[in-house]
Amino acid sequence: MNLCPDQGAAQPFGTIDPVQELVTDPPTAARRLLGATLRSGPVGLRIVEVEAYGGDPAGPWPDPASHSARGRTARNAVMFGPAGALYVYLSYGMHFCANVTTGPDGTASAALLRSGEVIAGLDIARSRRPAARTDAALARGPGNLGSALGLSLADYGTDLTDPGAAITLELGPPLPDAAVAAGPRVGVSLAADVPWRFWLPDSAAVSAYRRSPRA
Repeated sequence: MNLCPDQGAAQPFGTIDPVQELVTDPPTAARRLLGATLRSGPVGLRIVEVEAYGGDPAGPWPDPASHSARGRTARNAVMFGPAGALYVYLSYGMHFCANVTTGPDGTASAALLRSGEVIAGLDIARSRRPAARTDAALARGPGNLGSALGLSLADYGTDLTDPGAAITLELGPPLPDAAVAAGPRVGVSLAADVPWRFWLPDSAAVSAYRRSPRA
């Protein structure tokens, strides 16, 4: 596991423009988020596992497993907006899951943030996730990631590219192909074999693959 010590308050994005980097097809954008830093107040995560999701049949990346598969709704509207926004949704009535919107404005796509390594605010993350047995488990899985960051539906639509926002995204340099693994997405019943899940195999924070019994 490669848990990096906190380097203090990072300058959001450095010299990398996240919008420019994420306005691309869903798997390329999702893969680009690996190694990025997501900060919510004092807690920061290094993203180590993601899943790409496309949109409705009329778009360039039809994806029946996506929340936007049937078109725009009040819940998924942010997926149709510009890249670099935070799409938060409530899963199973208890877990807040985080997605980063991708692709061009008006075309639905996003990347679900499945797992991260806590690199800042470790004590706060531990207080939010008392059931976690190890630090690597604090943000392992999308619901746990949302809990560690203290996310809620109030964070829906946050512009992660705004340096003054409460939640910010900082992209790192692109990772070599050898550092990234790919495979099918977790728990989806439709398009279950599409290899749009990407992760860093050297990280202990990556979640286990579980195929949906309905697939």
